[in-house]
Amino acid sequence: MKPSLPKGTRDFSPLESARRRYIFETIRKQFELFGYQSLETPAMENLSTLTGKYGEEGDRLIFKILNSGDFLKEVREQNANLETPNEVLPLLSEKALRYDLTVPFARYVAMNRDKLAFPFRRYQMQPVWRADRPQKGRYREFWQCDADVVGSASLINEAELIQIYDRVFHALGLPVNILINNRKVLTGVAEVAQVPDLIIDITVALDKLDKIGLEKVEEEMRTKGVPDDSIVKIRPLASMQGSNAEKLDFLADFLSSSETGKQGVAELRQLLGYFEGNNALKLEGAELHLDLSLARGLNYYTGTILEVKARNIAFGSIGGGGRYDDLTGIFGLPNVPGVGISFGADRIYDILLDAGLFPQDAITGTEILIASFSIEEEGPCLGLLQLLRNSDISAEIYPEPTKLKKQFEYAEKKGIPYLMIYGKSEVDAGMVNLKELSSGRQISIPVNDLLNFRSHF
Repeated sequence: MKPSLPKGTRDFSPLESARRRYIFETIRKQFELFGYQSLETPAMENLSTLTGKYGEEGDRLIFKILNSGDFLKEVREQNANLETPNEVLPLLSEKALRYDLTVPFARYVAMNRDKLAFPFRRYQMQPVWRADRPQKGRYREFWQCDADVVGSASLINEAELIQIYDRVFHALGLPVNILINNRKVLTGVAEVAQVPDLIIDITVALDKLDKIGLEKVEEEMRTKGVPDDSIVKIRPLASMQGSNAEKLDFLADFLSSSETGKQGVAELRQLLGYFEGNNALKLEGAELHLDLSLARGLNYYTGTILEVKARNIAFGSIGGGGRYDDLTGIFGLPNVPGVGISFGADRIYDILLDAGLFPQDAITGTEILIASFSIEEEGPCLGLLQLLRNSDISAEIYPEPTKLKKQFEYAEKKGIPYLMIYGKSEVDAGMVNLKELSSGRQISIPVNDLLNFRSHF
């Protein structure tokens, strides 16, 4: 049978793995610079831990793990009393692959509350699994790179997470826009429109304003049950323009009758204020944009909402997050405020690849291949091999004597930039021959100058 992969999963070649590692290490460096500590949780969780945390659609996308042994035994024994799939499921499966990193993190905090120093900052970079329909940019197995801080309600946390986004994408050479909104502002909009229970329908429609225009947005609101008089009240939001400060002034007036909405505006002013004035936090290149249509995570975000998009590249979101002030409450630890962000590593990879932004020195493996001609000449070559490795220069020796052409082909296929020849004549002369494969240039240098070989090209 021809080997194959499950749909929605991928192998990563050595080159692809090196590129992914470059992304992960760039992100990890900034997480740790800001005081976040690494956390790892199991690939599987109890099904009861995950169920009910992602909504009805999310529950359907959780990969369940069949119980070991005769998992049908209890089903057979209790068949007469079972009426729905939800009743059968616990008898077949007690565990599942994690759907994201946030719920396992909340479970960890609740279980270890007495051991942690709050505010607790953690980052986590691990794969997750979703039984979604595979398509470009969407996989059933993919990595998440999350950072969260719990136990603090300060908006300084949001400001620093924005800085992390900015510094990571600056290091990757990718200009980005960071979109900002606040759940309380959206709640205020629904209150002003006197349809607080339709907040999600309103914001989902507003999110399409740039794509389908005001008329169709209002038509969609009507189909969701938003009354015409409420639509009239919301209509001025469609023409909101100007700088972040001007938008905030507009919202302050628009939401003057909503205490929740005014609180959201005040939080946005404070957050954006951290990046203004003489003592402001400085951004390396990211631009901050107040975006009222940003409405991700309304089921659990309670304050700030963030989303990152590559500037001038139509590729969707490459990062997002927000404030959630009772996430651990689902595990018996209520009233613990928190805020977090996530990087879309797979989408970032695709953008960097398409834009040619992966630096060559970040993805190089072996730098020097030492050619092998005979068993008798291996001894001196092994000595130089150890010298190179002890000096943190990645090197390998071709494992068996063979034609030089074959060794050249091996180096070219593997992307090794230099091939070194150290045969009997070179040993006698105290020299080594090095060839740069990309240019074809070949030089001869003294053995005692080998560690400085780069300066000779």
